[in-house]
Amino acid sequence: MKNTLIIYSSIDGHTKKISAKIAEYLSEAVNVDLVSLSEVKTLSLKNYQQIIIGASIRYGNYRKDLFEFIEKNLKDLNEKENAFFSVNVVARKSEKNNAESNPYVNKFLNTTKWKPKNIDVFAGVVDYPAYNFFDKFMIRLIMWITSGPTDPKARFEFTDWDRVKRFAEDLI
Repeated sequence: MKNTLIIYSSIDGHTKKISAKIAEYLSEAVNVDLVSLSEVKTLSLKNYQQIIIGASIRYGNYRKDLFEFIEKNLKDLNEKENAFFSVNVVARKSEKNNAESNPYVNKFLNTTKWKPKNIDVFAGVVDYPAYNFFDKFMIRLIMWITSGPTDPKARFEFTDWDRVKRFAEDLI
């Protein structure tokens, strides 16, 4: 069986949740290891035939260590089966919920030398009760500007779990 590594960069845990679901779908057909971006530095990528990276957006940006990891491991990533998925709330809008139309995926592809073989984008979560004061305020402002939900006592999940499953099935 093929060895697959799923690396996630998650701020509030939803990208980790999506990554775990992908690992669950893949586990019947391949050996899967699920590792956070901060933990992957201790692993050898040589042991894997497939590498999947999932990353979330906060305030319009991916985390800096995502780009550092890709730059450091570009050769290994390009030599293996690979995939990338982005998790962002902008993808809740139908006109921005695919790899070609999502501005954060486009920004990612224009920023990195890595060109993933499989790419998708999943809408994330707005979880106001879980945010600190600053994040709650800023995310509410962004949601208000973009016609999104602003109830500070509510949690809004936009993830299309069937789409996540299809993405995973395409990687088998």
